[in-house]
Amino acid sequence: MSRTVMIVVSDNQETVENAKKYWEQHDVTVQAYSSAQWREGLDNAFFRQQLSAGVPALISGNSPVTTDNGGHSNNLIQFPTPTATSTNVQKMEEMEAHAIENAIAQYKGNLTEAAKALGIGRATLYRKVKQYHIDPSAARKKKTVVAA
Repeated sequence: MSRTVMIVVSDNQETVENAKKYWEQHDVTVQAYSSAQWREGLDNAFFRQQLSAGVPALISGNSPVTTDNGGHSNNLIQFPTPTATSTNVQKMEEMEAHAIENAIAQYKGNLTEAAKALGIGRATLYRKVKQYHIDPSAARKKKTVVAA
């Protein structure tokens, strides 16, 4: 008999704890990730492979988990799809581009180190930099600023 697993992606620790307390009473395992951990995980092949077996529902918002009379949760949403029209949902490409920009800035334009930090190959990073029109030279220029 398999156990149900729910993935919660939230930066609000109270939301995570409420979800864990509620769902543990219903024999559901809760795996919690911050939004940063989730983005990093999606870049990891092993993490993606674990998810490919079937992505459970994700809890949404800061409200506590509530159920209707039938015991079904009222505030769960399905994994975002391309047809989602909500304006507060970031596209994966936007999150990926943002993560790449942050890594390049953190490593001051050193693409080899940024690729290692992101857990991707250097060639992959070069391809994504070109795909997302990211200018790594901007990060290199920031490090040459000298205080007078």
